[in-house]
Amino acid sequence: MTSTDTSVAPVAPVRFDTKIAVLLRDDLAPWQRLNVTAFLVSGLGTEVPEVIGEPYADADSTPYLPMFRQPVLVFEGPAALLTTAHSRALARALPRAVFTADLFATGHDAANRAAVRAVPGAALDLVGLAVYGPRNAVDKTLKGATMHP
Repeated sequence: MTSTDTSVAPVAPVRFDTKIAVLLRDDLAPWQRLNVTAFLVSGLGTEVPEVIGEPYADADSTPYLPMFRQPVLVFEGPAALLTTAHSRALARALPRAVFTADLFATGHDAANRAAVRAVPGAALDLVGLAVYGPRNAVDKTLKGATMHP
């Protein structure tokens, strides 16, 4: 490979024992889907550091932040499925993040936390849920969801 060749040799696919998954309510606007997904996954790396890979660098040695070491799978489903998946995630003690409809009306982190804290868990108006854990446990938690188009 020459220094101007930017091709990358094929790598055998890796099958991870764990899964990072986001479940979005199926009635969200496109901008909401992107915003909710970004917020939900942002907490995983701080609480579950093993999901983060090594920092990146380009051929000029310009450094870049590390990212997840495995794919993030995005699913969708109706509101009732988010409630069920939330209960399943709690029962399995999976690391999780929630995004409620109330957070669309807040403007900063402290207000977000206050909005979630004001509502009992079973009554949260969930629009998004992120979970991480063993692949089978995550699959069972999100049973009934479909892959995001």
